[in-house]
Amino acid sequence: MDYFRKYLSTPQGTAGQPTGVETVERLVDRVQSSTLLDDRRDAVRALKAMSKKFRLEVGTQAMDVLVQTLETDRSDSEITGYALDALCNVLSNEPLDDDDESNMPANLPGDLGAQFTEIFTKKHENVSLLLSLLEEYDFHVRWPTVKLLTILLTNKGKDLQEAILVSPMGVSKLMDLLSDSREIIRNDALLLLTQLTKGNTNLQKIVAFENAFERLLDIVRDEGNSDGGIVVEDCLLLLTTLLKNNSSNQNFFRESSYIQRLTPYFDLDSQHTHSQAGWSAQKVTNLHLMLQLVRCLVSPNTPQQQVTACQRTMFQCGLLKQLCTILMASGVPADVLTETINTVAEVIRGNLQNQEYFASVMAPSNPPRPAIVVLLMSMVNEKQPFPLRCAVLYCFQSFLYKNEVGQSQIVTTLLPTSSDANQITAGQLLCGGLFSADSLSNWFAAVAMLHAIQDNGTQKEQLLRVQLATSIGSPPVSLLQQCCNILAQGGRFQTRVGLLQLLCAWMIDSPITVAHFLANTANVPYLITQVSASDSDENESIVQGLCAFLLGITVLYNDEQNETFNKSSLRQIIEKRIGLETFTEKLSQVPKNESYTKAAKKPHVSYKQSSEVTFDYEFTRIFKALEVDALDAVSTDAGRKENKAKLANLQQHELVVNQYKDIIQEQDQRLNDLQQQFLELQSKHSMSGEEIRQLKDQVQQLKDQNSLLKVQKGAQSNPAADARKDEEIRSLQDQLEKMRLDNANKDSAIEKLKTDVTVLEARVVNSSEEDKENIVPSESEILQNTISRLQSDLQELRTSAAEKDNEISRLSVQNNEAEGQIQSLKQRLESNAETQADPAQLAKLMEEKMTLQERVKKSNEENLKLLDKFNKMEEEKNSVVSEKEGVLEELDTLKKEQEDLLVLLADQDTKIANYKKLLKENNIPVEDDDDDEDDDLDDDLDDD
Repeated sequence: MDYFRKYLSTPQGTAGQPTGVETVERLVDRVQSSTLLDDRRDAVRALKAMSKKFRLEVGTQAMDVLVQTLETDRSDSEITGYALDALCNVLSNEPLDDDDESNMPANLPGDLGAQFTEIFTKKHENVSLLLSLLEEYDFHVRWPTVKLLTILLTNKGKDLQEAILVSPMGVSKLMDLLSDSREIIRNDALLLLTQLTKGNTNLQKIVAFENAFERLLDIVRDEGNSDGGIVVEDCLLLLTTLLKNNSSNQNFFRESSYIQRLTPYFDLDSQHTHSQAGWSAQKVTNLHLMLQLVRCLVSPNTPQQQVTACQRTMFQCGLLKQLCTILMASGVPADVLTETINTVAEVIRGNLQNQEYFASVMAPSNPPRPAIVVLLMSMVNEKQPFPLRCAVLYCFQSFLYKNEVGQSQIVTTLLPTSSDANQITAGQLLCGGLFSADSLSNWFAAVAMLHAIQDNGTQKEQLLRVQLATSIGSPPVSLLQQCCNILAQGGRFQTRVGLLQLLCAWMIDSPITVAHFLANTANVPYLITQVSASDSDENESIVQGLCAFLLGITVLYNDEQNETFNKSSLRQIIEKRIGLETFTEKLSQVPKNESYTKAAKKPHVSYKQSSEVTFDYEFTRIFKALEVDALDAVSTDAGRKENKAKLANLQQHELVVNQYKDIIQEQDQRLNDLQQQFLELQSKHSMSGEEIRQLKDQVQQLKDQNSLLKVQKGAQSNPAADARKDEEIRSLQDQLEKMRLDNANKDSAIEKLKTDVTVLEARVVNSSEEDKENIVPSESEILQNTISRLQSDLQELRTSAAEKDNEISRLSVQNNEAEGQIQSLKQRLESNAETQADPAQLAKLMEEKMTLQERVKKSNEENLKLLDKFNKMEEEKNSVVSEKEGVLEELDTLKKEQEDLLVLLADQDTKIANYKKLLKENNIPVEDDDDDEDDDLDDDLDDD
């Protein structure tokens, strides 16, 4: 705030009256010291009243107090509203009334509001406070909060965007304003969101995914689509901001089927399309914005894949049909018609299906004519508005873009035909415009014809067949020769520039056209005269540069059939009559021109005035691609070509080296990942081994317990129990045999895996023998060691699995024996009970039974636990085996990929050896360790 103190030195009040500074100071003190809410409210109300006339004083002294009021007295909507209004007045840069300005200090800075805004937004908690106030539904709090946020965004947009971006739920709170039932808040929220999303792609994405498209299109529909008021305009502005140059939002808009919702917008009433009476200024504005919204989705600056998908959707939902209906309707204002033509151009550009549909559109005239013909009639009519003629040319170019069928249709209308001579065709209109008295029509027709033959050698040859009747009784001349004749006659600047661009595009990649051009002996002298002339003005320098370019093309695509003007003779003529330096200088003047730079930016013909029309976008691409080639074609400097070839080879070599570097880096990364996976497998295997050892100890304990039980109860067996025991043992043997079969299957699977590893090892050895000279030893050793470790681990797993199966089998047999002994003891007890045996003996037997049952119960519980652990171990074993199989597959893949690098690595070793040899020859010491390592590695390869 110290910055503003120099502005606060106001004169003392007259007759003892306090100055504005003193009054503000007292009010601030009153807000800070008053304990009653009414007193603070009155003071804040007074500050609000002074905030317009005394912006500087209130801003410097009361801003912090007002923010504090928003925090402490938030529960009172009235004082909160006064504080927000005061802050709006202080931070706003809107012009004041004349009376207020007369009382303001004359030396105040012009950007006072922006400076206060910077102070306010330095504390991000201030912005968070305002966002939290949006949760209040009270009108006197929410509305001034929206206005204050809009002012902050207007003054310091980027700072506030960053603050809102990092604020939790900040965008969601702003989006909730669109659902407010009070229209004034909703409408101001539209302006706020438009200001918020300008130039910030991240905020645009967040707002879009907060269901902004759905809400905005609902508002547009509810407000009456194109017949709506300013609210529709604000919605369309926000939609355009969200979609323009944001491919993510465009994709989301298309995938969510919002393009289909645009179609009813262009369903205009017939009374509107036949009379301009229903076209209000707001309706025209709304239609302009909606057309710009459509163009955002299909603009040539958008990624082609996205454009194609949107174009296909627009055709399927009938949007293209609606636009063509407006295009052919009568009574449409000129500016709306112009924008509609531009929109149709981008909807059909490069899309064959849409281009075919456009070719089938007929104008509702008598007799009906194709829409293309009607549009071309407007283009060559000098009475039509200039923007409309530019839009028609752009639409015609878009219709022919990557459309060989359309190009053929246009060129066919130029050729002799047996059709009705009274029917107007596109070819007739183009020829009429090409040779009319209006220079702008000449340029439009020449550029349109350029696009009809662009990148199409067949149509270039067909165009050579076109014959024109220049006058009654005179023989017809070819179109090519007539263009040359008009050039030789001089004429206006735009006529010559248009014809030169057409001739250049016509002769590129068409030696037959060049031959026809050179057949007229007057053409080359004309070009030589133009290029060798001295510069007179900017326009003439452009014409001379284009003549030089055309002359270079005649050399570049010369078929050597014309002895007078073959490549060698043309080079000699250029060198003697013009000079290579002059030729180069004339050629280089073309891309330096401002019109060239402007035309090269985008395909859309966007000239503001007819006098600016010079270059076509497609021609700038042609010129840029062939400028150097044309210059080289007329140059006799062989060294220049050799240097160019060397440079190309060097660049190609560097490209290959960089590609191999990337491949090596990628392989290193994969190898590191594979080694990491193998270490993890080893760790898991170690843990599995430890658990197996613990399981063996527990099984041994159970074996000892069961042996003890057998010794204690061996004498108590009887024949019947032995028979049942034998039967149970046979059953257990069957189960054991089944378990052995399962174990054999597991052994077979492990043996198969071992075989696969052996095969892989054999492949590695064979590969090593075949490419012995190229394999890097370190890589081979790593692969061999890895395979050996995998074999060892698999063998351990197989052995451990077999041991576990044997132990479990023996444990199961012993457990069943113990169960048989219990059953025998039970029968003996029952027999003793029947014969009324001695009670003491019976009690002893019962005690032994209970003891044995308790031991068997504990044994069963421990067995169950061990079985659970065994199952887990089995699952982990299978997982380890699966992971190791994946490792083997990855190693196989790595082996194949490394084979592609062996030659490069071998070359590298050769170079290193040569460098060492050179060092030794120059008596520079070389470490022996390196040589020893190489020898050792070579020995290892020999052993393999």
